[in-house]
Amino acid sequence: MHRRGLLALSALGVPALARAQARSVRVVVPYAPGGGIDISARIFSEALTPMLGESWLVENRSGANGAVGSAVVARADPDGRTLLCNSDSHLLARGVMKQVPYDPVADFTPIGRLAVSPLVLVGAPGLAPRDLPALVADIRANPDRHAFANTSLGTSGHLATEVFRLETGVPLLIVSYRGTGPALQDVVGGQTSLMMAPLVSALSLIQTGRLLAYCVTGPGRAAVAPEIPNAAEVGMPALAPIAPWFALWGPKGLPAAQVARIHAAAQQAATTPEVRRKLADLGGDPIIGESPEAFAALITQATARGLSVLARAGVQPE
Repeated sequence: MHRRGLLALSALGVPALARAQARSVRVVVPYAPGGGIDISARIFSEALTPMLGESWLVENRSGANGAVGSAVVARADPDGRTLLCNSDSHLLARGVMKQVPYDPVADFTPIGRLAVSPLVLVGAPGLAPRDLPALVADIRANPDRHAFANTSLGTSGHLATEVFRLETGVPLLIVSYRGTGPALQDVVGGQTSLMMAPLVSALSLIQTGRLLAYCVTGPGRAAVAPEIPNAAEVGMPALAPIAPWFALWGPKGLPAAQVARIHAAAQQAATTPEVRRKLADLGGDPIIGESPEAFAALITQATARGLSVLARAGVQPE
C-alpha cells in the first residue's frame, strides 16, 4: 500500500476533517447513470462523504462522448469542490473527436485511480459459436454474419474491439450505441453478434445464459467469474492488457494539498471491506498503492498506447 498517502490522511485526521466546515463536492460523471464509471463514483462518494465530512454528490452530465461533463470540470475553480470521475477513455478524446473544448491531460489534475474492471468478449447465443477459436474461424469465413456493438469511441471497449479486428485481420462492422445497456440488449436480441463489454455490465446476462462469454481481459481470470478464461489463455494475448479503469481528476491547478487529501481518503476507502465487497460484486478491484505521481506517469503511457491503436486501426477524429 502507498504508505505516504495513508500517513497524509492520518496527519490530517479524519475526525478533524469531519469537524471542518461542511461543504458539498460534486463528482461529475460524463455519462448516463448505470455504467461502470457511474457505479464506481457512487461507491466511493458514499464512502468518502462521512470520511471527509463533506457531501459527495454524483452529477451525471452526459453528451458528446463524455466531453460535455469533462468540460464542466475543466472550467471549474480548482477548489476541490468539482471533480471528474471518468475512465481511461478520457485520455483519448482528441483521438476520436475533432472538437474537444479542453486538453484531456493539460487541463486536469490527476488525483488517483479508484478501481479497475475487466472487459469480457460476449456474443449472441443464436449467432456466434460457443468458443473463441470457432468464433474467429466463423468470422473469417463469414464476416458479413458478424458485427461489433460499441458505445463511446476511445473507450477500452472500443480499443479492444479494434485490437480484435487487427488480430483477426477482419474489419468487422462496428455499430455505435448511446450506452452500454442498449448495446448489450441488441447483442442479446441478435441485432449485433459481438461486444467487448464491461464485465460489470454483462455479468448477470452471462450468468443467466443470455450472452456467451469468450474471455476476459486483465492480468488473469476475474474472481467474480473464474469460469471465463483470460484472453491470453485462448490465443488473444493482445487483448489481455486492455481493461477499463476509473479515476478522479480535478481541474487544472488543484493544489497539491487537496490532491493529497482526496487521494489519501480514497486510498483508505479502497481498503474498507464494504467498498471492496461492492466492487467485487461488480467484477472490479480497488487500486491500492498507486500515488498521484504514478497515476500521472501512467496517463502518459496509456495515452500514447491508445493513440497508437487508433492510428493502426485507421480511426480518424470525427
